[in-house]
Amino acid sequence: MFNKKKQPPLKSLIAQGARVTGHIFFADGIRVECDITGNISPVDHNASILVIAETAAVTGDVSADHIIINGSVTGMVTARLMLELQPNARITGDVAYGALEMHQGALIAGRLTPILPEAEKAPLATEAYPA
Repeated sequence: MFNKKKQPPLKSLIAQGARVTGHIFFADGIRVECDITGNISPVDHNASILVIAETAAVTGDVSADHIIINGSVTGMVTARLMLELQPNARITGDVAYGALEMHQGALIAGRLTPILPEAEKAPLATEAYPA
């Protein structure tokens, strides 16, 4: 998991006032402060961080190792290591997360699914006891 020393730098910013239509691929880290229609994901398998600011509204799927949301997302959210939902976060869609931190006021309208390491995955009760 990330700690303060290992987080990748935020190298890109899409500032408030912009409007983007299309998929965005980023390296290391990106901060989004505007409206985006399209998916946002890292270009490679290196450590990644995505920050969706309070002024941002994303319509599309988002994925990264570490995601911090204080704006709105309509679509699938996949945070492989850590998802931080700040008080103004609004998600309409399913969420997959490694770890979850949710502040009071954040809202999710969708299913929450933990991403478990293979060693921690236990069989479902129906799989463990066949009929």
